[in-house]
Amino acid sequence: MADRTERADVVIVGCGPGGAVLGYLLARSGVDVALVERAATFEREYRGFGWNPGVIRLFDEMDVLDDVLDLAHETVTEGSFSLYGEEVTVLDFDLLETDYPYALLMEQPALLERLVDRAETYDGFSFHPATAVTGIVRDGSGGVEGVRARNREVDQEIRFEAPVAVGADGRYSTVRSSADIDPGLVESPIDLVWFKLPRGVVDASTQGRIDRDGILVYFGLGGGELQIGYLVRNGEWPAIRDAGFDAFRARVAAIDPAVAGAIGAHLDGFRDTTLLDVAPGLADAWTRDGLLLLGDAAHVASPIGAQGNPLAVEDAVVAHDLLVGALDESAGTLSRQALREFETRRRPSVERVISLQRRAADNFAFWLKYGAYVPPQVVRGSATAFGWAVPRSRLVQRLVESFALGDRTVSVARSHFTD
Repeated sequence: MADRTERADVVIVGCGPGGAVLGYLLARSGVDVALVERAATFEREYRGFGWNPGVIRLFDEMDVLDDVLDLAHETVTEGSFSLYGEEVTVLDFDLLETDYPYALLMEQPALLERLVDRAETYDGFSFHPATAVTGIVRDGSGGVEGVRARNREVDQEIRFEAPVAVGADGRYSTVRSSADIDPGLVESPIDLVWFKLPRGVVDASTQGRIDRDGILVYFGLGGGELQIGYLVRNGEWPAIRDAGFDAFRARVAAIDPAVAGAIGAHLDGFRDTTLLDVAPGLADAWTRDGLLLLGDAAHVASPIGAQGNPLAVEDAVVAHDLLVGALDESAGTLSRQALREFETRRRPSVERVISLQRRAADNFAFWLKYGAYVPPQVVRGSATAFGWAVPRSRLVQRLVESFALGDRTVSVARSHFTD
């Protein structure tokens, strides 16, 4: 039995990029929204930190781009990596057809807090931190009519009732599992180990380093930290840990000695590293009667190409348009038929991105397995020509545009805004 009941037009579970954007857009459109988040504060670790030109366009359409640019961030106008010591440019945003020829790298907490602050200026919006959703509430016909949650700060059980519940609670979605929807995960041939170092202790002028001994990726986060990723073959990490931290440093030193030195000075063993679960997936269904899933709850993206945040924001923009219209036309629980358009619009684009990610992961795995056998002189000899030709290749541009510009058919339905 719930201690109290909250009612809204929409209850959103999860204040990640998808949930925060959807909450803001709906609130600005006159919809009563309850945004429920299990964490008590925004100061926690998030998986994604990349924001491509496609999502920057959407931020501008939402009238929040100036807010975003006021936050600590790094601007990226080209993508390059070190290939056996030779710098190779693989992406030049100026060559893309966009009014936003740059990407942003930034931590999520300040952005999410800013979006919630903007949403709270509208009377119909309520934010519920430290409130963990424990399951969905079903009606007599098996549809969803809300969610159950527990506010840990006041030790209170809450029932949130709404015509539609939106599961935006990530890879390990409670809403999805409560609805008995299979996440559709597929095994990844690679794993990714993250760790952070102080900015400036290593050269991060490129976004990565590929050598015969492995692959490292580097990302500035707009503050005093640099995030570094170390790629390993699937299932290899336990053996690396068993070999000890010094052996791990030696593996990194073979790729970039400066990073290995900084690891010794700034990391306290394996406790300062994080193995990410990078297996991608597509859930069997994204909608049910009274239920809509978006972001990683609906489709788990891998870190390749920094697609998790953009896909979630695109989902939120499409869901906003659909939900405002459906709520205007229905007085009760939104049927799956009314919600199905969301999946129809989004699934082809998401499937295309995840397919590209899987192909890229296969290529990385191939390099991790066989890169040590490639003569360095062969790689260095072709690096210059490779770096000139790749950004100008129309085939490569089309692939890059899929990642960088996102789904260009997605646009914010500003006609719904009440201000």
